[in-house]
Amino acid sequence: MNDLQRRAGKENGKEIVQRFKIFRSGSVWIVPSTKSGRKRYEVRLDPTNPSCACPDHAETGEKCKHIYAVEYHLGGQPGAEDLRSAGEQPKRPTYRQDWPRYNAAQTKEEEEFWQLAWNLCQTTSQKEYLRGRPPVPIGDALLCSIMKVFSTKSSRRVMSRLKSAYEDGYFEKPVTFNTMSEYLRKPELTPILNDLLIKSSLPVVPIETTFAIDSTGVAGSRFVRWTDIKYRGVTEHMWAKVHLMGGVKTHIITAALVLDKDASDVPQLPKLLHTTAQNFKVRQVCADTVYNSVRNQEAIDSIGAKAFIPFKSTHTGKRGGLFAEKFRQWKDDREYFLQNYHQRSNIETSIMMWKTSFGDGLRSRTEVAMRNELYCKLICHNICCLIKAMYELDLGLEFSAATFRKDAADESILSPW
Repeated sequence: MNDLQRRAGKENGKEIVQRFKIFRSGSVWIVPSTKSGRKRYEVRLDPTNPSCACPDHAETGEKCKHIYAVEYHLGGQPGAEDLRSAGEQPKRPTYRQDWPRYNAAQTKEEEEFWQLAWNLCQTTSQKEYLRGRPPVPIGDALLCSIMKVFSTKSSRRVMSRLKSAYEDGYFEKPVTFNTMSEYLRKPELTPILNDLLIKSSLPVVPIETTFAIDSTGVAGSRFVRWTDIKYRGVTEHMWAKVHLMGGVKTHIITAALVLDKDASDVPQLPKLLHTTAQNFKVRQVCADTVYNSVRNQEAIDSIGAKAFIPFKSTHTGKRGGLFAEKFRQWKDDREYFLQNYHQRSNIETSIMMWKTSFGDGLRSRTEVAMRNELYCKLICHNICCLIKAMYELDLGLEFSAATFRKDAADESILSPW
């Protein structure tokens, strides 16, 4: 084994430590395979003759990436397992929770949410009415839809809460549950909700500079028979797919596209990046391997940002240009790359947050209503992130209608991070 192969083995060992969980079972260490998530290899760290059950070690007799992974897991010292007891595991890092601030944010969330949601809806023209019986101002229709999703209840069961809100002056006129459901089915509401989603992320413009992208599906409440498409005779859920870009510090969603459930992930990155870059200073973009294409690399580089997207095992960098340069960086400094790339997990945290809080399913039955309801979930998530930032991060937010204007981001409404 030459020096180049040893170096590659060490780098691959570091990657295994970053990506997978290594644990001890008796006198051996169990290391997952990088090619198959179900396969594992047993590693014995004998101080004089370490061994592994993988084919590479059996063929060469030299240290393989799995042995290097265990050594890095133990702190980079061969034979360090002798200093540990058989049942002892290395301590995992823990992060202290500021419970008084967390409790304050949670207990006052609904109270703050009403005011913030109303302020956000005030950024639309309150004098415009959506056609219907009875006609309702756009701002009132939006606020009703957002509050319905926030409550996680049906249109009928949320009416008592909306009646109290009307008495408190949040609505210009009472809204019935039939009217609320009818407006959610209007396609004219979709671009307005998308605009509100973008506006709801503006208060954290001075904070977020690193962004991550991902997509997820949300199941609907209606079944469609596959026999209507192909004669299979099984039932499947109607579902919607949303493509997201969000900040890694506050978990705010900065751009979203609700498209057809079969829409590909790769072409959506430039669109989401363009929307985010209109309001934020984008310095880093983290994405999964599937997003790694020449077009996406060029789109990120064109705005002066750094891309942290892993390369597939089939990539060689022979294409040249920017793609080859990024490929060399991926190979030469894998540890630095992975440290930045793993910020991508924050977009998965964002998805988990809004699905846990507002449900991972959609009550609406039509495709347009499902799309609008999904946008409302994302808006609710953004407002909750702002409330959390206010209480837990001591951000000096002036919550008014001006907070959600694009020009407000330049007026330093937020105190420095």
